[in-house]
Amino acid sequence: MSIRIPSASWDFRGFVLCFIFLRSFPGTIRTQEVTLDTIQIFTTHEWFSTKPIVYFQCKGENKTVLPDVKITNVSYSFKGQESWQPLTGLNGTKCKRCGIYEDDTFKYDTFDEWELCPSDFTAEGRYTHVKDKEFNATFLCHGCSQLGSGLKKEGGSDKEEGRRGMHPAIIVLIVLLVLGVVTVGLVVGYKYWRKKKRQQEQARFLKLFEDGDEIEDELGLENTL
Repeated sequence: MSIRIPSASWDFRGFVLCFIFLRSFPGTIRTQEVTLDTIQIFTTHEWFSTKPIVYFQCKGENKTVLPDVKITNVSYSFKGQESWQPLTGLNGTKCKRCGIYEDDTFKYDTFDEWELCPSDFTAEGRYTHVKDKEFNATFLCHGCSQLGSGLKKEGGSDKEEGRRGMHPAIIVLIVLLVLGVVTVGLVVGYKYWRKKKRQQEQARFLKLFEDGDEIEDELGLENTL
C-alpha cells in the first residue's frame, strides 16, 4: 500500500530547512541599525545663511537631514528614537561609503566622507568619527562589533587579505555540512515514519479482518439456533 505524505509535512520540512539555512548566515542577512548619538560641528560652509542644513548620507541611499544641528561648537545629543533615525543599516560585515554633508545654496559641501564598517564599533556598540576642524560625531550600532569582529577595514598584507577571503568559504562549508546532516536526518525520519505508518495500516487491516470473522461466526451461530 502506497502512503502519501501530507502536504503539511512537506511544508514543515521546507520551513525547517529554510530556518537552518538562514540561521547559518547570521552576518549576511541581519541588518544592524546605525543611529547618531552625538555630533558637534566646528564650522559651516554656507555663505548666505547662519543656520546650515547638515545631513548624513550613504552612497546609493537617501540623505538624512539633521534638523537640530544649526550652531557650531555646540554638542548635540540624541536618543536614537527621533523620526529621522536610524541613519542607515549595516548588513553583515559589509562596509558602506557614508559621509556628513552641508546642503548649501548653490552646491553641497562635504564635512567628511569615509568607509563606515561594523568593525569600527566597540563591543558596547559605539563608534566616534572625528574630522579635524570639521566635526566630531559618535554613532551607535548594537551588535555591529560582533558582525565585523576579526576583519580589518582597510590595508593589511596579502596574507591578511587571504585570511579574510577564507572566512566566507568556511561559513559555506559549515552550512553545507549542516544541511547534509539535516537532510540525512529528515530522510531517515521519513523512512521510519513510513515504516511505522505501514505497520499501523497492516495492524488496522488485520484487526478489521479479525472483527469481520468474529461477526460472521456470531451470525452463523444465530442462524443455526
